[in-house]
Amino acid sequence: MSIFLGLSAANTGNNLIYLITAALLGFMGVSGIFGKRNLSRLEVSIEVPPEVFAGVEFPMKITIVNRRSFLPGFLLNCSVGQAEALFPFVDAKSAQYKLIPFQFSQRGVQLAGDIDICSVFPFNFFMRCTRLSLPTEFVVFPAPKKCTLPGTYQQDMAFGGESPSDQTGFEADIVSIRNYVQGDPLKYISWKATARTGKLKTKELSSMSFDPVLIDFDKTGIMDMEQRISCVTYTVLSLIKRNIPVGLKINDKVIPPGASHAARAALLSALTMLPKDTGNTAA
Repeated sequence: MSIFLGLSAANTGNNLIYLITAALLGFMGVSGIFGKRNLSRLEVSIEVPPEVFAGVEFPMKITIVNRRSFLPGFLLNCSVGQAEALFPFVDAKSAQYKLIPFQFSQRGVQLAGDIDICSVFPFNFFMRCTRLSLPTEFVVFPAPKKCTLPGTYQQDMAFGGESPSDQTGFEADIVSIRNYVQGDPLKYISWKATARTGKLKTKELSSMSFDPVLIDFDKTGIMDMEQRISCVTYTVLSLIKRNIPVGLKINDKVIPPGASHAARAALLSALTMLPKDTGNTAA
């Protein structure tokens, strides 16, 4: 339009058209200066939960930091892959964050990819963008898929044995009555003790201890490698959730059974780092 009006002004000599053309060019100049300034001196960081599984959606935290001293950031649209987050206003020398749903399609060490920051500020004439590269790596665990693994547990480590332990939990006999702590399940409140003392009391129960389980990865009977990994992942998560120590045997490597967070991380990491190009036949 500016070019058309400029040619018309040159051909007709009409001062009004000259003024309109000058105003349009002025708007374009101001838009370019402030639009470029709006995208300068911005920093972006990405955070994901401690455990991320392939194919499972999770909240990704995107944080924008405005390092400018005076000019705020306006209408900043951040996109990572197909996910987008709009930051309408980020004040100078401040930071804001948004949570967006995101998921990785494959297991292993993954990159979130480049982050595009776009804005139509100030006059919505142009969409200006800048691309930031974040070399941050994330470990993505295999996708857990519900299944059964008959015959994969070591015979001397079956489910049979369970007995009360000294550890407190919510599964067995009453160990003691204690004061209520925020977060205790309401179904474990001792109403008799509460009525007697006038204060909320919680029943403290003993947890159940189980014999450890060892999963032989090569004897699952599942031919497809990725399905086998997903099935074992689901089994590991299910057993540890029930406080059953679980171990894993892959070829000649044995990860000893455990039900702690460290044992869970070791098992998931071993399954994650299995090569993707190995054969699809079970030993």
